[in-house]
Amino acid sequence: MYIVTSTVTVPEEKTDDLIAIYQQRSRRVDKAEGFVSFRLIQNTKKLNELTVHLEWASKEAYLQWVRSDEFKEIHELEKHYPDQQLAGIAPKVRQYEVVAE
Repeated sequence: MYIVTSTVTVPEEKTDDLIAIYQQRSRRVDKAEGFVSFRLIQNTKKLNELTVHLEWASKEAYLQWVRSDEFKEIHELEKHYPDQQLAGIAPKVRQYEVVAE
């Protein structure tokens, strides 16, 4: 199992807007080979810190997704959010290999 997280801290007044964007996400990643799950999680002490948590069957499956045209298309669309304040926020991405269950 391979886990990728992408964390952003948004202006407090934009938190609900970003949550709504993810609630209405395209779900294209859900169809990728080796994709296991998607979650948007919210820090309980710092509510404007949101993390996308993706689980993959393997690192190879994740890398195949990242190299795909669909991945590139989705991330290109993010640059054109109507709210440019959200579009300009760079996430902190971390990758993890599951070593015990």
